[in-house]
Amino acid sequence: MTAATGSGQGLDVLDLWERSVRAHPARPALVTPHRVLAYADADRLTDAWADSLAERGAAPGRLVGLAFGDPARTVLGMLAALKAGAGFTVLDDRLPAAARAALVRRTAAAVWLGDGDHAPEAAYVPDPAPGAPGPADDGTAGTRLRAGAGGSDVAYVLFTSGSTGQPKGTVVERDALGRFATAVAERLALTPDDRWLQVASLGFDVLIEEVFPAFAAGAAVVCREDTRALDAEELHVAMARSRTTVVELSTQYWLEYARWLETAGATTPQALRTVVVGGERMDPRPYRDWQDRQPAALAHVYGLTECTVSSTFYTGRLPADAGEVPLGTPLRDVEITVRRDGRPVPDGETGEIHIGGPLLARGFLDDDAATARRFVPDPYATAPGARVYVTGDLGRFDADGQLVFLGRTDDQIKIRGHRLEPARVERALCEAAGVGQAVVFPDPATGTVLWAFTVPADPAAAPLPGEAVRLTGADRDALVAPLEAQLPDWAVPRVLHRVAVLPKNPHGKIDKKLLAAWASGPTPAPPAQIPAEASTQASTAAQGPAHVPAAAQGPAHVPAAQGPAHAPAEAAGGTTQAPAGTAQAAAPAPATAPAGTTQAAPQAPPAPALEGSGAGAPAPDGAGPGGALGITLGLFREVLGDPRLGPDDNFFDHGGQSLLAMRLLARLRESHSGAAGLRASALFASPTPRQLAAALTATSPGGTPAGR
Repeated sequence: MTAATGSGQGLDVLDLWERSVRAHPARPALVTPHRVLAYADADRLTDAWADSLAERGAAPGRLVGLAFGDPARTVLGMLAALKAGAGFTVLDDRLPAAARAALVRRTAAAVWLGDGDHAPEAAYVPDPAPGAPGPADDGTAGTRLRAGAGGSDVAYVLFTSGSTGQPKGTVVERDALGRFATAVAERLALTPDDRWLQVASLGFDVLIEEVFPAFAAGAAVVCREDTRALDAEELHVAMARSRTTVVELSTQYWLEYARWLETAGATTPQALRTVVVGGERMDPRPYRDWQDRQPAALAHVYGLTECTVSSTFYTGRLPADAGEVPLGTPLRDVEITVRRDGRPVPDGETGEIHIGGPLLARGFLDDDAATARRFVPDPYATAPGARVYVTGDLGRFDADGQLVFLGRTDDQIKIRGHRLEPARVERALCEAAGVGQAVVFPDPATGTVLWAFTVPADPAAAPLPGEAVRLTGADRDALVAPLEAQLPDWAVPRVLHRVAVLPKNPHGKIDKKLLAAWASGPTPAPPAQIPAEASTQASTAAQGPAHVPAAAQGPAHVPAAQGPAHAPAEAAGGTTQAPAGTAQAAAPAPATAPAGTTQAAPQAPPAPALEGSGAGAPAPDGAGPGGALGITLGLFREVLGDPRLGPDDNFFDHGGQSLLAMRLLARLRESHSGAAGLRASALFASPTPRQLAAALTATSPGGTPAGR
């Protein structure tokens, strides 16, 4: 199926910007918690920044690196780089230091802007600052600064997870960016009255979709104060206060927000008209529930970084009998075909999704071999030199012409909106001393955390056949620490087991369902007792993960099993929106298993009682069911799905991550008055039930539960 394609070259993205500046000079372009920057003011400021960049070598064919700690200046830097004729790249502050240094070297940017803690040493912040008076506009700056930049020049380079362990830099050209901005603004019917809230991680390509379609329509981009992920309640408040009309969330982030709305008995803010959702395979049930209960409409999107963010949109009412939420129909200038053995198949038949048209990226940065493998000549196209991108996603067109996702052709998985080749992590695990084999896959319950199973190189160190021994303490740290130094947070397994063998199914593949059953089977665990003398004291702060994962498309962005190659969210690092396993339904409905799961894991043993809380025995202060520690420990067990957790177990060592941290804090706010002002990031400072309970008691007068 081919969408309507515009003739010739589209408008340059700066033509779209300048059109909005001329039409709406006094309307807001950027809205932050502290100021509103009108189109005319933003135009003058970015002209001045572009002058500064050009003096330092920014020009067509070169890159400007951006490493700000706040979204608003990142957006201004993107515009300034394009005005200087250059492209831009955004350095993700969540990456390990070694990975950031490698990306700085690979991009070879002419100049770096920024003052974030992650900024390269040579980075600077140009004058004037946002909100300060800019230079007078003589009407020629925009044309002069853009001289020499053509449609085939680089607009930006963003990085996705690579199967070889080295992230791939995707090079997108100016013509593709301009066409994309026009197509999304058209599909979502954006107007100057719209306000699009920016929540994606700044290194994630959903940022492109949050910014340039809005500017093309003369709408405003609403920016957070910093890059910290918003939990569901904070997201709701931010949208209400800023009068947001459009927001894009990764599938898992959206499910958390839907869960919060259901629990709170709330509806979406009055101004919010559209929630764009993508990143994983979507369960139809929560999608229908939302459409039945919430006033804001949904737009389900699919695409890849290599094809300029989103390629298809589904904005219809989901039929009652639909077994899948469609990926939708192509945007203008996007060509979608379903092929088997390289040949298009009739509508209704299954094949591999191929994406073509002028929105395709140029290819991968300094990787001609990978470019040739994925961007292939299209023998069925009428245009000379036409290419298609081979997605690795299986799909079909239904009777209504909607693209439907049906799985993957390979082992690629999605974790919180990011594409990941499991072999990348498995190879890294096998580099550790004493590890002979390894396999990783998303946890069967939520699909948002990686599990790892390792086989020791020395058979004498292996457990009994059929047992999965959970790694803790020094054994776990020895495997996790090297991964944290080289991989983004979402790609690091947080739950690790040792087994004697990796079992195979009748097809000769590793039986992941059996491994999950071994891990969930009854295993001895010490009782989670709380000594009375320490029940309300915080122990020495344990170390949390090296950095806070973003939430999607901010939190991005994401379940298990195999899904399409695109996703937004929480997100940084991966591609944009492609399903990946079936996302779980929002509460209160029971969670669904990931695609391919046919049986539930065995029930975990009953939770051990708190010491001193038995019949006839007084509970120590805070340790009883209604005390701060009792409440906190119970919610840790609930959210992490492990009734064996004790008061000193680390949230992140037991599968915790940003989306689950949001859920935990939301539940705490319902149960304890001291949680009212806590953000999900508080878990990184107080990652155990005992430490978090102490923090709750310290912020609540008398430590009294809210009792709601």
